[in-house]
Amino acid sequence: MKTTVVIITRDRRGELLHTLDRMTALPDAAPIIVVDNGSSDGTADAVREHHPEVELIRAERNLGALGRNLAVSRVTTPYVAFCDDDTRWQPGALTRAAELLDAHPGLASVTGRCLVEPHLTEDPITPELRYSPVRGPDWLPGPALLGVMAGLSMFRVSAFEQVGGFSRQMWFGGEEELLALDLAAAGWWMCWAEDVVVHHAPSKARDPRRRRQLGIRNTLWTLWLRRPVRSAWRRSVQVIGSAPRDRFTAAAVAEAVRGLPWVLRSRRVVPEMVEAGLLELEQSQRNSVARRYVG
Repeated sequence: MKTTVVIITRDRRGELLHTLDRMTALPDAAPIIVVDNGSSDGTADAVREHHPEVELIRAERNLGALGRNLAVSRVTTPYVAFCDDDTRWQPGALTRAAELLDAHPGLASVTGRCLVEPHLTEDPITPELRYSPVRGPDWLPGPALLGVMAGLSMFRVSAFEQVGGFSRQMWFGGEEELLALDLAAAGWWMCWAEDVVVHHAPSKARDPRRRRQLGIRNTLWTLWLRRPVRSAWRRSVQVIGSAPRDRFTAAAVAEAVRGLPWVLRSRRVVPEMVEAGLLELEQSQRNSVARRYVG
């Protein structure tokens, strides 16, 4: 086996079991590690009962995206495919993504095409990925990316570990942005693949306002951690200006400001080539319905 699947979950027992039923039945099924982020609904016990073949990590508290880091530390395969408890890689997708990573040693990750259930419509972010304006090398097997969606992506474990995985401070919500920029700054490439298909059945068990709050905070932190001052300021104004004017947006900005001491200590501007790609992306990001902070 070349790939291990990692799933993080919290209080979504039924959805996770359904996802595990699908993922373990794939013709190219891979070993699975589930990290239960301190669920209170019996998720961990249900996994142990219904899917004893799955490696289970019981976290005592909600680790957010750091649960993926914990799981990757146990992975012995060269690749890891992240899967959310409401996403399911389709038959052949794991094999195809691994083939692309095999064939291109400079490739850090492959992000798949997301179809949203029940009607299997393309996720709104798809045009931004399919028509990415980022300039990549000729050998790249798909559009070059400077951002990924974790639950739709397979990573080269050595690249993931080289940049330290997901940030502890980001916790959850747009945490992929910083990881992707650090991979690009380290010389790795990321791409989108049309023929790597992942289905998403969006969970109703979520707090959209808190997710929006975390997304805005983490986006602002990422801007000031990695972008030149002029770009960070311009994009910050755009992000805040596009968000609803309510207490959740205000709380996100307040959280971002409280984190400034850490941000300034950790600030490391990306190389000029990466910044050039980010500048090329800005128009599509401004026009993307998938990047509107609503809810």
